[in-house]
Amino acid sequence: MPNRLQHASSPYLRQHADNPVRWLEWGPEAFRRAREEDKPIFLSVGYSSCHWCHVMAHESFEDREVADQLNTGFVPVKVDREERPDVDSVYMDAVQALTGHGGWPMSVFLTPDGTPFFGGTYWPRHDRMGMAGFPKVLEAVRAAWRDQRDEVLGSGERIAAHLRRATDLADDGAEAVDPAVPHLAAERCERVWDRRLGGFGQAPKFPQAMTIDFLLAHHLRTGDETARDAAVHSLEAMSRGGIYDHVGGGFARYSVDEAWLVPHFEKMLYDNALLLRAYAHAWALTGQPRFRRVATETAEYLLGGMRHPDGGLYSATDADSEGVEGRFFVWPSEEFDEVVREAGEAPADWRRFFGVTDEGNFTLEDSGARANILHEPVARDEDDAAFARRLAVVRAALHARREQRVHPGLDDKVLTSWNALALGALAEAGALLGVAGWVDAARACATFVRDRLVVDGRLRHTWREGHGAGVPAFLEDTAFLAQGLLSLYEADADPGWLAWARQLAAAAEDGFAEDDTGVYFSTAHDAEPLLTRPKDLWDNATPAGSSVMADVHLRLAALTGDAAHSRRAERTLARFQNRALQAPTGYGEMLRAFERLLAGPREVAVAGDPADARTRALAVVYREAWRPGSVLAVGPPDQAGVPLLEGRALVEGRPAAYVCRNFACERPVTDPGALRTLLQQ
Repeated sequence: MPNRLQHASSPYLRQHADNPVRWLEWGPEAFRRAREEDKPIFLSVGYSSCHWCHVMAHESFEDREVADQLNTGFVPVKVDREERPDVDSVYMDAVQALTGHGGWPMSVFLTPDGTPFFGGTYWPRHDRMGMAGFPKVLEAVRAAWRDQRDEVLGSGERIAAHLRRATDLADDGAEAVDPAVPHLAAERCERVWDRRLGGFGQAPKFPQAMTIDFLLAHHLRTGDETARDAAVHSLEAMSRGGIYDHVGGGFARYSVDEAWLVPHFEKMLYDNALLLRAYAHAWALTGQPRFRRVATETAEYLLGGMRHPDGGLYSATDADSEGVEGRFFVWPSEEFDEVVREAGEAPADWRRFFGVTDEGNFTLEDSGARANILHEPVARDEDDAAFARRLAVVRAALHARREQRVHPGLDDKVLTSWNALALGALAEAGALLGVAGWVDAARACATFVRDRLVVDGRLRHTWREGHGAGVPAFLEDTAFLAQGLLSLYEADADPGWLAWARQLAAAAEDGFAEDDTGVYFSTAHDAEPLLTRPKDLWDNATPAGSSVMADVHLRLAALTGDAAHSRRAERTLARFQNRALQAPTGYGEMLRAFERLLAGPREVAVAGDPADARTRALAVVYREAWRPGSVLAVGPPDQAGVPLLEGRALVEGRPAAYVCRNFACERPVTDPGALRTLLQQ
């Protein structure tokens, strides 16, 4: 019999609707029941594409004996971390304080008032490798709640006090921005760069797209060749590894090994958005065809496999299919050979290219069969057009065969924050690479968010077909959307996007800012109270809202001339600069904002009808390069709502470009070549 999750909007929660566990969603009913029945809450947090979440579900939550323990001794509550990042943040901090590490599934035991007193991540069904089986854990916690209540409550209070102290930044930061911070941070990133295999640190390896983007921007401003080499090497290594889907495009969440070969096969919208941005920037900076190709294939993956018909983008695809991690993506050598032969090619050639062997490099969990994760052991010649045509035929054949398999599950909820990252990346990459269709897709995505995720004038966090919009917006939604809209405005010159971005920036200050400190809360001032009120403090898998707000305010300062935006951005950067120096790979987006501050502000205003070919020719010159310290405004002179265009007249009736710093402009030019010369100075 289905439990209460059968009506949930979250695909992750609905995955658990047939568990014998009597799950409740997070909310007042769960806490009321815990109080009335004098039981602890068992809080289980995960997400739909999480492999180990599936493992724990199959082992324990589908087991009637375990379910009886949970139903009898606890009030079981399920949370989708992507739907409720606030709940996830609070209790992940608790688990890390208790155990020294975190991850998903996250399993936490709470008092009826929501105070955590014990927790962990994945527990196996049976004792294994020194880990107690989950039934033993449940029995021990239940006994402690019954027989040692004072100790349990005392432990909870100590954890709660620790969590409250952890969000206090009173002693952090500085009064003013130190311009040496990016240089020192780049040096520290370079020291942890894996010069042999690419990336930063040891296995498991994550893409670190924001760190890479920072290093590219730092090189562009300072000429630091090591920063460039670390970024470029990492991007090339990832694009050749198994973390990249060589058949369908797009990147998996991370690599379990140091060589980028064996991925954790889930694909997340946010990773691919951030990597699309990084690869587009790398192509603009280096001109290397590989980076343009990977950016193109990543954008095609997003728009082909992750898109709602009306323009929004879905959240993720699963690591598992048919209950087995990686089954959809890997290739038995015999099947690979068969597909290549059917495509009219010699299997031996493509075995070498994709690293395919009879022994394989991956073991399927259910059968122990060996298979191959496709990768690129030897870098291809990107300029070999004949090879590219052959590869396209082979890829198409592999893709057609793979489409016949059972697909991994699709998490079809639409998150404002992740869509904002994607629409910003599509707009920026489309402008840089000259792909108008990507800018069109960004526009459609922004329109989708406006039409579906704004309810009664207020932005929401999540939407799903048949369920509408739910959960009030978090800082990440507000900040990411403002940033994405600014990129879209620069790409398509629609002043409506700029106006909306300005409204969102004001909403972030009014609804999320901590007084005048430069720090932001993750939740709005009127949001549901939790044990603590989380703050966005570092750039994790996605950027921190605080980091993005620094970038947003710097861009708005350049577009509007309002110095209040500059002051807000500099206040945030000063506040976080010590933390960025201590852990620079955890502050990639913040450091990118530092680079924008130090490289700018340069404002480029192109006065003219955006539909006029002469106006477009001037804008194209601006987009020939990545300009991380600059902003672009295109439109008729004195266009309402765009201060940068005020007073920017046509020259002898012709569209004109004004290159400015702090709104002090050079003599306007009407010739694209003259503009190119000005921008190169």
